Amino acid sequence: MPKEYRKIIEIDEELCNGCGQCVPSCAEGALAIVDGKARVVRDSFCDGLGACLGECPTGALRIVEREADAFDEEAAMAHVATQGGSLAHAATRDGADPAPGHGPAGGCPGAAAMTLRPAGSCPGAAAARLRPAVPAPAADGDDAPPSLLGHWPVQIRLVPPDAPFLRGAELVVAADCAAVAHPDFHRRFVGGNVVLLGCPKFDGDADYPRRFAELFARSGVRGVTVVRMEVPCCAGLPAMVRQGLAASGRTDLPLREVVVGRDGTILAQAPAFGPGRLERASA
Repeated sequence: MPKEYRKIIEIDEELCNGCGQCVPSCAEGALAIVDGKARVVRDSFCDGLGACLGECPTGALRIVEREADAFDEEAAMAHVATQGGSLAHAATRDGADPAPGHGPAGGCPGAAAMTLRPAGSCPGAAAARLRPAVPAPAADGDDAPPSLLGHWPVQIRLVPPDAPFLRGAELVVAADCAAVAHPDFHRRFVGGNVVLLGCPKFDGDADYPRRFAELFARSGVRGVTVVRMEVPCCAGLPAMVRQGLAASGRTDLPLREVVVGRDGTILAQAPAFGPGRLERASA
């Protein structure tokens, strides 16, 4: 296994109380409770992104940079499969029960694909859909607009290429920063569309072109809009989408690009390569 200098999880044994809350939060199954302490099962299973950090009540986990085996996603997923879809229990090597409130989970419990029911959707179309709880009023008494998000998850790295909500959808692939910078992002790009978020700079090891190729080949999406920031490092996102599109063989997909300035305004739009609802809506 080749080694490289990279980010990886480190566990402070003195701070770790063995609660196991970090275990189900690792989609790659890199963590286990061994002899009452959390351990990294294998360096090559840890992607170094730190999804587990927020689950530790004692602050025993942190990300460090050191020489380690390269992250092997295929081996990690094969490892998860051997756990029978229950990392919270199977990754507990000493047989201890997982912490209360952290039951069995097939990888990351927050990554399960689901279709939501956005506000204003037809009640008759709610079969087999998750209906979100009524949101609590804002603390300052303001009336917040309802969410228009119709699916979960939203991160490019987490969405399965054959997720049911992708079938026949208008796809918006957006840079993380664009969703924060553009003040009308939710209304303009989220409602009625499937939105995937990511960062071409910090997700460099995610192999976006391959993921997009699988998604375009298997999902049946109808069109793609890439929303990126004006900064140079963000220009890689539409390039990766185009690479995935070319590899998928889908020559029928309309593709367009929207560039958001750091002040939140839309600066430019790439030429559209075919008709699409988003093309008309945001023109």
